[in-house]
Amino acid sequence: MKALIAASIKYQDNQLLILDQYLLPHEQVWHECESIREMIHLIQSLQIRGAPAIGIAASILIAMLAERGTSKMELTQAISDCRAARPTAVNLMNCMDAMQQALEQSEFVDALVITAESIFEQDRLMCDAMATFGAQLINDGDNLLTHCNTGALATAGVGTALGVFLHAHQAGKNIHVWVDETRPLLQGGRLTAYELGNWKIDYTLICDNMAASLMAKGKVDKIFVGADRIAANGDFANKVGTYNLAVLANFHNVEFYVVAPVTTLDIDCESGTHIPIEQRASSEVTGVSGSFGSCQWAPKQAKVYNPAFDVTPANLVTGWVLDTGVYYPQDVLNGCLKTL
Repeated sequence: MKALIAASIKYQDNQLLILDQYLLPHEQVWHECESIREMIHLIQSLQIRGAPAIGIAASILIAMLAERGTSKMELTQAISDCRAARPTAVNLMNCMDAMQQALEQSEFVDALVITAESIFEQDRLMCDAMATFGAQLINDGDNLLTHCNTGALATAGVGTALGVFLHAHQAGKNIHVWVDETRPLLQGGRLTAYELGNWKIDYTLICDNMAASLMAKGKVDKIFVGADRIAANGDFANKVGTYNLAVLANFHNVEFYVVAPVTTLDIDCESGTHIPIEQRASSEVTGVSGSFGSCQWAPKQAKVYNPAFDVTPANLVTGWVLDTGVYYPQDVLNGCLKTL
């Protein structure tokens, strides 16, 4: 397999390295990944995250294991195990389905390598396409708001929603980005702020519950977020807190866009009510830990509700920015997502 290099994934010299996103921005630690068990741990611990990135990394690992002589039976089990690692992110499932199809070929090792390389390169191209379409929606001087992290760390390319900001910035548009810290794991405060800073894009970090006051004061022109799964009717799942923003945007007449590749579409999922929502550990809410230290702020016996995602209904979306174009509510009502 040829060398494949992205912001959070490196494959070269038959070695797969994953950037530990849980330790960013203060530490840059790369983990070598040589087994499915290690990959599943990296995915579930959010050391690698972002719907496109986890599918890409898992695909590369399976192709690498095939080249190392792993049996067809073992690879079948590996694909199945990876597919179940995160139940909401459909990119991972789509990638594993593609790898399973490759495994069924007579020359399955070559087929797996070709498929993994194609998944990687396709994502880079899709990121550029999304960024190009989305940047056209941004005006010079816009104040933008985003949630969670949707940049290069989450993909093989420039990212989804953050990629849109990067292209607008590179086109010379003077933009400012409000960055939700994104509870409970602060992926906005840790990762989005890190990426925007590296790209020299003007940003201001805010607590999640400050977005409403900004919109009320007219300080948010547009909102761009990513997605982990988009249903056939346009409903979509994204990091918990996204639905809050959509409701607030609707009340304050702020444009609200979701940016994702077509690999995030699940046309077999009729609506958002059918999207499974991952529940995560209570420790993510009762305290925090990482390279910045650790702190337990809630009583240890506190009951916790901690869904990783929420679902935003299509009627709150201004437009869906995909790598195939920008789609508006009437397009979606006419079933356009089912034909992509």
